[in-house]
Amino acid sequence: MSLDSKQNLKTVPLADFHCRMGAKMVPFAGYEMPVQYPAGILDEHKHTRAKAGLFDVSHMGQAWLHGADAAKALEKLVSGDIQALPLGHGRYTMITNKIGGIVDDLIVTNWGDKLFIVVNASRKDIDLPKIAAAAAGMAELEIIEDRALIALQGPSAVKVLAAIAPACAEMTFMSAREIEIAGVKCHVTRSGYTGEDGYEISIPVTEAETFATQLCAHPDVMPIGLGARDTLRLEAGLCLYGHDLDEETSPIEAGLAWTISKRRREAADFPGAARIMDELREGPSRKRVGILPEGKAPARDGTIVHAPDGEQIGIITSGGFGPSVGGPVAMGYIDAAFADSGTKLELAVRKNMVPASVVKMPFQPHRYHKI
Repeated sequence: MSLDSKQNLKTVPLADFHCRMGAKMVPFAGYEMPVQYPAGILDEHKHTRAKAGLFDVSHMGQAWLHGADAAKALEKLVSGDIQALPLGHGRYTMITNKIGGIVDDLIVTNWGDKLFIVVNASRKDIDLPKIAAAAAGMAELEIIEDRALIALQGPSAVKVLAAIAPACAEMTFMSAREIEIAGVKCHVTRSGYTGEDGYEISIPVTEAETFATQLCAHPDVMPIGLGARDTLRLEAGLCLYGHDLDEETSPIEAGLAWTISKRRREAADFPGAARIMDELREGPSRKRVGILPEGKAPARDGTIVHAPDGEQIGIITSGGFGPSVGGPVAMGYIDAAFADSGTKLELAVRKNMVPASVVKMPFQPHRYHKI
């Protein structure tokens, strides 16, 4: 990275905290972010699965959409059912474009008189103006710039957070509450992107470092960087925008048809609905699948996928070593005719053809706290 590019990077509110904790900082989505700490990616991953990891996700875009018609306004852009979203609950959905591709995947939470929206860091400069324009005359977008976003993930997360905010223990997966933590009003959702139980806490920037330090003082909590965040979400079979999702890929190809409710399917009034509804009826020509390579060599994104007869049938979009699995794991898009679980494949890893199989995802079971 050149000096100029480093100078142009934005910093997150917890930048000093990361440096104090010994983080290796790297460029990511226009920000300087921690990729790992002294413990290393492998230990950080395993610690999150066993106890609790603290993640700084403050680079992501946070916003309020105010007004009684906020849900209707947002549905002009997204394929999910926002009007039916219960009070105090969040929903995973996607902004789609006119050809049925995915502009971004995001979380929308119903806070009563407003919606709380969290978008990907790499897409917020695209998403937020698009939302503001779609909402004009119906709702008002307020971009949140004075709050950090901290995720606490893993089986110990509830014990750690409930010790200082008991109301957190009563929450279920994708629920949301305003909770006072150490005298500070925080917006808390029981959610995350690791496949583990956990929370995301939107907290005033002025209190973020004190809060992160307090959490990491607990023996069950370790700070976790982007490296382990990626291996955790890959094992959980969760998509990363720019790798597994993009403006050419539809929600149906991505295996995300479950995000589109019956009402939205019947109305077909969201961008790209014609293609998406056609793929729902007829099936897409390609599908996102889990892929388990044989041996120890990981198949990284960009690896070409072949049928056993040598025919090129797809590409890996996310891949690497799965610390909890104990070997390489991958996901990618392949021709639908080869997408059944158990289908044999070959992967062009470096100069070798590595045998692999289509497998069901997730590679590690989700452990969300549901009723």
